Amino acid sequence: MAYYDNIPEIETSLNSAELRVGIVMSRFNIEVTEGLLGACTAELAKQGVQESNLLLATVPGALEIPLALQKMALSDQFDALIALGAVIRGDTYHFEVVSNESARGLISVQLDTGIPVANGILTTDNDDQALARMTQKGIEAARAAIEMANLLAKLDEMT
Repeated sequence: MAYYDNIPEIETSLNSAELRVGIVMSRFNIEVTEGLLGACTAELAKQGVQESNLLLATVPGALEIPLALQKMALSDQFDALIALGAVIRGDTYHFEVVSNESARGLISVQLDTGIPVANGILTTDNDDQALARMTQKGIEAARAAIEMANLLAKLDEMT
């Protein structure tokens, strides 16, 4: 028997019938971001999130995503938020700046507001990698948002 076998554990839950989810999608690299959005919304629907409980906002690029998410989080209208974008490496340092700062912004939003933010921003070396990963990343973002919203609700019940 492992040492942790007797420790109470909060079970993972993808129950999402009543969840309200906000999505912010970058329009930069639109072919990839629309692929992310299609996979994400299909997974949300598969898990039972009602279309009427979704709101989509689009922004120019990945650096604008955190501000839109912050505004949504502060509205108290959402149980979870999802960021969708694609940052594809170019020939300059700009890739690192956008990748790092957009991720930092997502973390700041969720820690400052207590609303979970699922990171569906792809960072890839080229277009082919982004296209190959967009479906899986969209699905993972949807599942992460649902799981974290449910976890936080259960933790709130314990306090």
